[in-house]
Amino acid sequence: MIIRADLHIHGRYSMATSKNMVPEVIAAQAQLKGLHLVGTGDAFHQGWLELIEESTEEVADGVYSIKEDRRPDTDPDLPAMNQEPLLILTAEVEDIKRIHHLLILPSVETAHHIRGELRGNLESDGRPRVRMDGREIQEIAQAEGCLMGPSHAFTPWTSIYKEYDSIYDCYHHKPDFLELGLSADTNMADRIEELQDIPFLTNSDAHSPWPHRLGREFNEIGMDRIDYPSLEKAIKNQKIKTNYGFDPRMGKYHLTACIKCYQVFPVKKALEMKMKCPCGGTIKKGVDYRIEELATWDKPHHPLNRPPYVHILPLAEIISLVYGKGVTTVFVQKIWRELLQRFGDEISVLINSPMEDLEAADPKLAPIIKSFRDGSLKMQSGGGGRYGKIILDEEQSEPCEQSTPSRSSETNTLDEYFNE
Repeated sequence: MIIRADLHIHGRYSMATSKNMVPEVIAAQAQLKGLHLVGTGDAFHQGWLELIEESTEEVADGVYSIKEDRRPDTDPDLPAMNQEPLLILTAEVEDIKRIHHLLILPSVETAHHIRGELRGNLESDGRPRVRMDGREIQEIAQAEGCLMGPSHAFTPWTSIYKEYDSIYDCYHHKPDFLELGLSADTNMADRIEELQDIPFLTNSDAHSPWPHRLGREFNEIGMDRIDYPSLEKAIKNQKIKTNYGFDPRMGKYHLTACIKCYQVFPVKKALEMKMKCPCGGTIKKGVDYRIEELATWDKPHHPLNRPPYVHILPLAEIISLVYGKGVTTVFVQKIWRELLQRFGDEISVLINSPMEDLEAADPKLAPIIKSFRDGSLKMQSGGGGRYGKIILDEEQSEPCEQSTPSRSSETNTLDEYFNE
């Protein structure tokens, strides 16, 4: 079978995370999104682990379902997938060099065992900060039968490649996978020779359960059944069928830009300015240039077992873009619900629904979804912590080197219509 999996999220105990990130809501929203398997996130936080144990039950080896008496009431107007989404234990750990690592765990018992081996404050945040390096964490993960790899491997703040020029400077052994993050895709990462035999994952890193966050990146994976051994086998044997995720130009750190005013700079100029913007802010090196520094080849060299990477964007974001800045949250949600009623779940709208059916359902929305599918969409790239912007035909993109948008004028961001 081929399943849709988002394996990196965070629970309510992580910083800057929605209070609605609880197992019951996560599972219900994953069903509307069209996901079959979702990581729990934060499995080393005692409060979160207790909440998982209280609200779920193990239904197969290493995967969990919401208990019957804990399931929220379903919306009778919205369809549900035949198969209920399942949860699998995951956690992100920040090491002593502020590098983030993603672990996928075989059981709740494993989470308790690893908690006893990590050195650091495990309760101050859902994502623990430990006084250990990547090699030490990898040794524990491997001894406990976990899968482990670097999170959002190219982002400029907390990634493996912001600190090292090689993953083997961080780990003793080859990681089980590498998570690309929102600002990179397969075409970018496959310019780096040492990544040729490492599977790529695309996950949401969601801090909110709503449709513009959960499942905004996900993986289609070929598995014998939905359980931990099958997931482990699929990742290690590179049975990932498709990676779905952002066009990297939409990522917050794609280009080199100021983190205060978001002005984009050519890297040479930024270096001459010692990475200080005239506004007083810090200029942050973009993922595109970091990959340029690391690249072995000018163009991607895709290994035979590398799956396709398909660019998508959350449906709510596309709706808000198409219908304009003045539309309300209620209107965006109304259109979103109508499309789910017709096509079943959000992912089906984005990637599977026939274009003629989409055109009949919403003639304004269909051309943008088609543009995503055929790769013809125009974009203004993100950088410095600001998401990129889709450019409609009637809009004009600002020249990157001269644009100095302020925070107050920012438009078309993922949070614009779903603020909590």
